[in-house]
Amino acid sequence: MKVTIERTALAKALGHVQSVVERRNTIPILSNVLLQADGGALILTATDLDIEISEEAPADVAGKGATTVSALTLFEIVKRLPDGAQVRLELSSEEGRLQVSSGRSQFALAVLPEDDFPSLSTDDLETRFSMPTSDLRRLLGKARFAMSQEETRYYLNGVYLHAHTDDDAPALRAAATDGHRLARIDAPLPDGASAMPGVIVPRKAIAELGRLLEDAEENVEIAVSSAKIRFGFGAGYLTSKLIDGSFPDYERVIPKGNANVLRVETKDFAQAVDRVSTVSADRTRSVKLALESDRLRLAVNNPEAGSALEELSVDYGGDPLEIGFNARYLLDVAQQIDGETGTFKLADPSSPTVILDEEDERALYVLMPLRV
Repeated sequence: MKVTIERTALAKALGHVQSVVERRNTIPILSNVLLQADGGALILTATDLDIEISEEAPADVAGKGATTVSALTLFEIVKRLPDGAQVRLELSSEEGRLQVSSGRSQFALAVLPEDDFPSLSTDDLETRFSMPTSDLRRLLGKARFAMSQEETRYYLNGVYLHAHTDDDAPALRAAATDGHRLARIDAPLPDGASAMPGVIVPRKAIAELGRLLEDAEENVEIAVSSAKIRFGFGAGYLTSKLIDGSFPDYERVIPKGNANVLRVETKDFAQAVDRVSTVSADRTRSVKLALESDRLRLAVNNPEAGSALEELSVDYGGDPLEIGFNARYLLDVAQQIDGETGTFKLADPSSPTVILDEEDERALYVLMPLRV
């Protein structure tokens, strides 16, 4: 194998694929990136056996071939080379090393056989469709904050992606919940997606997708089975195993009849919550919302640290109400609201509250209250 590639192109592709590699591996080959030189490109692939990321970078291929080398080591080398540099990669069969050179810099890196590199099979991905990158970025980006971090509830450690066809507006829907909060986001249902099974995309795959979608092309090609999902980005793809479990019937926890409607200026509200929460207890981060006609008082009382009180003018005509929430959860939801105004639909101090974005009618959030 003998390849010359521009440093920026190599660094970008390496940056995308190496992030999936675990820093500590008991299987040495999983610390490596697979390099394949063919045609006019260098193809880089990395995996942790649950997720596989591959990306193609334009290169001058003087000799075809393949090998694997430490992903982190190669990335750290390339990252430190000057912008615009040409990087030469050459596999020396006699020495069993990958020669990496650029200008006056030369490195000889240990390699492992490419035949030992594992691959995630994608032969059984029967449902295939394409959708705008912006739609997928919005679906996952607005839902991911509500994923659970508790490993014991593994079936909540991801985003539930499924086709919703029960009403007049068919949608590709993303849902996530940790039992305390829920995000439900809809996007137009792409052609060919109505037959897809409901799948739970793992938390790590969602994080990797977030990075890849920043540089992705206009459309994403998606292929799904009951066990795996693959996202294609033109020059690359991400394949992930899915969480083997049943996502709960989240629609049951979305209240339908909350009659007390509160409208707030999102930015002012978030800043006020952030200010008063500075004295809240670290464990609960609780803040009390006291509502009466067109007035909202946010209060925190922490016997150890002190108290805080702030008042906002709001649009509220419902019954007087006091209800508590986790401040961090309130701020997480506020960050997802694109419009200037957020709408809270409340019932009573012990019932779930629905939060809507007035500029995005296809996004819905639910928060469980706290006792304060």
